[in-house]
Amino acid sequence: MWGIVPAAGRGSRIQPLAFSKELLPVGSRLDKGLERPCAVSEYLVERMIRGGAGKICFVISPGKSDIMEYYGAGYGEASIAYVVQPQASGLCDAIFRATPLIAADEPVIVGLPDTVWFPESALCELPDDALSFLLFPVERPEFFDAVVLDGGDRVLEIQVKQQDAASHWIWGAFKMPGRRLHELERLWRERLCRDEYIGTLVNAYLAAGGEALGVKAGDAYVDVGTLHGYRAAISLLSDAARVEGASGAHVALGWPAGRALDGLHAASRE
Repeated sequence: MWGIVPAAGRGSRIQPLAFSKELLPVGSRLDKGLERPCAVSEYLVERMIRGGAGKICFVISPGKSDIMEYYGAGYGEASIAYVVQPQASGLCDAIFRATPLIAADEPVIVGLPDTVWFPESALCELPDDALSFLLFPVERPEFFDAVVLDGGDRVLEIQVKQQDAASHWIWGAFKMPGRRLHELERLWRERLCRDEYIGTLVNAYLAAGGEALGVKAGDAYVDVGTLHGYRAAISLLSDAARVEGASGAHVALGWPAGRALDGLHAASRE
């Protein structure tokens, strides 16, 4: 199973940073009894691995070589590959950069690397053989992509950052078989690559007779792409640590295989 991590965005909402926003230190891990900081994107990578992904593809821009330096060729037992989005052209364009790697019969997970959400195992609830969205309840759905379901949990519509959103459930990740990913890419190209957001493309897919499921398996979701979101993520992780009786470490499945950035891990080596 593949996991696709679109990481080519500029991160303008939380700049200035001296590194890619996907490497923003959030929370920590335990290393031989010592706490060390970890990058925000590690939460998504670990959740993908928990969900069954053995291969992770980062979609990066030409200027984000620090992500390659940080993750190297693997994370824990998962292998990591990279593809390049030449310029920021939206989420759909970024995701479909990875389609040449995905076989038709292989499941694929897509998530956002500047988010933190719980439970960690929620991706395990998504089926392998259908387009399905992992849903989370939020108070302000107008800032996200709200997912409207029918009584059988089939997706009726995705409302992209709509002020009067009809649902308080938003998607935080989604999963599908590789053949479905290729079908969506073909539809996107037929629509002249106009869709920037996955929500508008899926709406066109549904209108053409396609089906998608919404799975309400998420409990808490934070977008770390803003300063307010960063503070909320720290609070969410602290609350989770208290509930679990942990000392503050929240990432545990592995280490990046690359060379950790000096500003991220070296700061806690004393």
